[in-house]
Amino acid sequence: MAINLDLKSTSSAIDGIVAKLSAKIKEVFFQPDTGSAGLEGFERELRRIVAEAERDVMAEKLAQYDVDVPKLVIDGKSYRRVLRAESTYTCAAGEVRVMRSLYRHEAELAIVPLELNAGIIEGHWTPWAARQMVVMTSLLPPQTGERLFAELGMLCPSKSSLDRLPKAMHAVWEGDREQFERCLREEETIPEGTVTVAVSLDGVMTPMKDGKRQAKRAQAQAEGRRPQGPAGHQEVGCGTVSFYNAQGERLQTRTLGRMPESKKQTLKRQLQAEMARILNQNPDLQVVAVADGAKDNWTFLDSAFPNASAVVDFFHAADHLKKALDSAYGENTPQAQAQFDKLRRRLRDESKGVEGVIRSLRHLHKKHPRRKVLARELAYFRNNRHRMSYAEVKAQHLPIGSGVVEAACKTLVTQRLKLSGMRWRHRGGQAILTFRGLLQSDRFDRAWPKLATMYRKSVRPPAQVISFPKCQRAKTSEGAT
Repeated sequence: MAINLDLKSTSSAIDGIVAKLSAKIKEVFFQPDTGSAGLEGFERELRRIVAEAERDVMAEKLAQYDVDVPKLVIDGKSYRRVLRAESTYTCAAGEVRVMRSLYRHEAELAIVPLELNAGIIEGHWTPWAARQMVVMTSLLPPQTGERLFAELGMLCPSKSSLDRLPKAMHAVWEGDREQFERCLREEETIPEGTVTVAVSLDGVMTPMKDGKRQAKRAQAQAEGRRPQGPAGHQEVGCGTVSFYNAQGERLQTRTLGRMPESKKQTLKRQLQAEMARILNQNPDLQVVAVADGAKDNWTFLDSAFPNASAVVDFFHAADHLKKALDSAYGENTPQAQAQFDKLRRRLRDESKGVEGVIRSLRHLHKKHPRRKVLARELAYFRNNRHRMSYAEVKAQHLPIGSGVVEAACKTLVTQRLKLSGMRWRHRGGQAILTFRGLLQSDRFDRAWPKLATMYRKSVRPPAQVISFPKCQRAKTSEGAT
């Protein structure tokens, strides 16, 4: 809410900005094309002129949020004005200079009513500018985002700002994450036509700055093993909740990602909360749990969703089948390939096809009892046979593959966190995963206002504080009380 409303002077200022803009546009418009710039040069100059006018208007608007009185009383505390000076803020059109007052209560940090009233993000950015930066960094590395912003010719943040801002805003989100997520879930409805909801869990190894790479390699050498593999990598967890109609067509997917954590505890709680809300809205939905054969995944899925149809991803199962047959017949031999094609179809298409696969592998194991790979893969099918009723699952138009969560691993994590030379700490990586996941789940447009509101608090002479809206925590931006 604007505070300082001198309508006459403000109107005069806006009229002056508009007149100046009109004159400059006419001047550049009627200039003859000279040199090699042509239309591109005109368009760049037009952008510059419009951006300049936009900054002038934003400066006028920001000035309205200022409070300039000797003393304020906020939450029962007396704040005295200690300074009045210009400060720089960055809007979507670039930097603007605005006069504002600072107030202090005893030894506490100073507060700036202009910033609280306007909802300035992290003391510098207007909400829309901050939103653009968060979206950009969720999609692209900061150095790429810096280049793209510069090419667009309006907001031009540095790569260091693009790196810092999402981390700072994510710290605010994470502080009230469960409440934010609860609000998002309560606002959502199940897509029309949904008959099935599938929950999946997976992970992808990601390079970490604190991955203890050297310590792991030293330990391997001390144990007489040859160091190999991604020693500095840890597993980022990915989870998806997908909605399907009666024909088995996927209608919508919600994507979640968490940086490495023991047993993916936070991710699992998020998936349980998502499913609880969905089944509370429609308890008659068919639930399917789909994952690869990792033991920890199924310990969680079987416990959290005991009534779900459990399905081991068919394509993972096929990979295990191929390894078994390659061990028995020789890797990629014609006989191994022929048997693989035959047993793969049986596993997928025949009722109780997994039993036929187990019989075939058991027969091969008797012929080759010392083939450790063959023994291991036979045990894999025996342990997961109750999750491999693929023909029956397909007949119900239910998913038999975990392709959705594997795609999430790729699009959420790999395409952003595993670019050349990247290594991550938890704080920076989770900021990317959270905002990128919100974008991929079509939740960002609703999540952003909830987060931006955390930076806004109404301070009005003679000092009133409007109560926080739902989903807001008690603490606002740094320095506010």
